[in-house]
Amino acid sequence: MTITHVAGSRNDFQLVRHLTVGGSHYEIGVALAEEARRLGWAPQPVDPTVGRARRTWFEREWPQQHARMDGAAAVLGLDPDQDELALDALGYIPMEFGCSALWCPPSASADGHGRVGRNYDFFTTTESELRGLRAQPGELPLTSRPYVITTLPDEGLASTVITMNTLDGCMDGINEAGLAVMLLLADIDRAEPPEGHAPQVGVDSVQLPRFVVETCENVEQAKQALLGAKQYDYGMPLHYLVADASGQAFVWERGRDGAEHIVEFGDAPLCVTNHLLHRHPDPMTLPEDTEGSFDTYRRLRALYEVSKGATMSREDLRAAMDSVGERDDPAKPWRTTWTTIFDPAGRTLSTRFFLGDDRYAEELVFSAKRP
Repeated sequence: MTITHVAGSRNDFQLVRHLTVGGSHYEIGVALAEEARRLGWAPQPVDPTVGRARRTWFEREWPQQHARMDGAAAVLGLDPDQDELALDALGYIPMEFGCSALWCPPSASADGHGRVGRNYDFFTTTESELRGLRAQPGELPLTSRPYVITTLPDEGLASTVITMNTLDGCMDGINEAGLAVMLLLADIDRAEPPEGHAPQVGVDSVQLPRFVVETCENVEQAKQALLGAKQYDYGMPLHYLVADASGQAFVWERGRDGAEHIVEFGDAPLCVTNHLLHRHPDPMTLPEDTEGSFDTYRRLRALYEVSKGATMSREDLRAAMDSVGERDDPAKPWRTTWTTIFDPAGRTLSTRFFLGDDRYAEELVFSAKRP
C-alpha cells in the first residue's frame, strides 16, 4: 500500500490523500482496515442474526467485500466468522450532501468521448456544528480529509474511487472497463438526517457505487446488479448516475413507494441534481425552488439549458459544472468541495478539490487502468 499527499495542506480546507493498494482482496482488506483504524474506525456492534446474514449476503453477492472483511478481522485479531460485529463500513466521518451532474453522450461531445461532469456539494461545518452545537477541540470539517483510492486486485476489476467518509465506500468511481458511477442526494425536500446507522443486510448507500464498479463492466450489467442487490439508505435517499465506455448512461433511483426506477434519456444529455427524476422527467415543467430544495430545480434547469442541442468539449462541460457550483457565499454553509470530470472511454476521472476562500487545487487526473 502507498499513500501520497496529492492536494491541499493542513492549512487549507481540504488535505487529499491518494491510497493505492494491490494484491488479493484479503490483502486489500488488511491495508484498508489498518488505515481506517488509524483514522479512528472501530467495528460496529450488530445483532448476531443480522451479522450472520450480512456475511452470507456479501459472500454470495459481493465476494470482493467479503474477502476484505476477512482482512479487517485479521487486523483486529477477530474470528472472521463471528456474528456480533460489522467488519465493513470503514467510516471516519459522517455524510450528508447535495450535488449536480451532467452526462454528455458521445453524439454531443466535440471529440466523440461521452463524459460526465459532477459537483460534490457539502457543508463546510463540523458534525457538531451541523447538529447545532459548538465544535469540539480539534474537530475538523466533515469534508476536509477526502481519499482517492485505487485498488489493483489480482482478480477482478481495478478501480479508482473518491470517498469522504468511508474507505470501503464511494462518492465518485470508475473502473478499468470504463464504467463510471457517482451518487447524489435525491428527494431533497424530504431529506432528514438519519436517526441511526445500524448495519443491515446488503449494501448501504455509499457502498453501492463501490459494489457496482467492482462487479460490473457496462450499464446493462449495472442495471441488473442494482435491481438484484439488497440495498438500504439509513433514511437518506440517494440516486446514482451510471455511464460506460460505449456511451450509454442511466440514473437509478428509488421512489417514495419503494419502487425502483431506471431513468434514461436516450442519445441526449442527462442532467441530475437532488430531486427524483422519475417524478419530474421534463426539465421544462420543473416546480419552483423552496427554502428546503437546495436550488435543485434551478441547477437542473441551468444544466439543461446549457447542454440542449450543444456540442460540448471537455472545457465546456467543466464550465457548465462551474456555472452551478456553490462558491463562497456567507449566507450558505456549503460549497462545491470537489468537481470531477469522468471520461469512461479514457478510464479516467479528473478532479479539482476545494482549498478554501473560493480556491481550488490544480486539476488532478486519476486512472483506473492498470500500470
